[in-house]
Amino acid sequence: MTPILTESDFEVITRSPEQTLALGRRLGELLRPGDVVCLEGALGTGKTCLTKGIGAGLKVVGKIVSPTFVYINEYGPKGPGPYLYHVDLYRVEDASSLYNLGLDDYIYGDGVTVIEWAERAKDLLPRERLWVTIRDLGGQRRCFVFTGMGDHYEATVSALQRVIAPERPPKGDEEGA
Repeated sequence: MTPILTESDFEVITRSPEQTLALGRRLGELLRPGDVVCLEGALGTGKTCLTKGIGAGLKVVGKIVSPTFVYINEYGPKGPGPYLYHVDLYRVEDASSLYNLGLDDYIYGDGVTVIEWAERAKDLLPRERLWVTIRDLGGQRRCFVFTGMGDHYEATVSALQRVIAPERPPKGDEEGA
């Protein structure tokens, strides 16, 4: 089922892991310290692949791997710039586990926090955030729906849309609007 897009949404289809990495890199170039990116999607849909691209866009050091068994990996920048906090909540069993992780220290910190399986922590997440829903379309094709929650994240989604699909004006910018 295709989600109903709103003015704060942007949908992109990638056809390979390389395109997903490139999409993530473009997004990473737009993210700022304190940003929270929430990833929702089934196993194997490309959450970690997108995060690797985000890390490339942020210019962090180290090979980005899924922190499924350690919950959180930290990656420092090559130069000036924010840390990347890569969180994986797949193995979280209950809300008390989230508190024990110290997740709020990361999401309210000064790095960029990317959370896989973010739907497991909805009650702890800031109201304003970037939500990315990922669907497997078969083969290597993936559908990414970026939803900006709050003015800053809506602006981030619009900026991503301008970078990815410059021929398509962001919603609300059409002639005569």
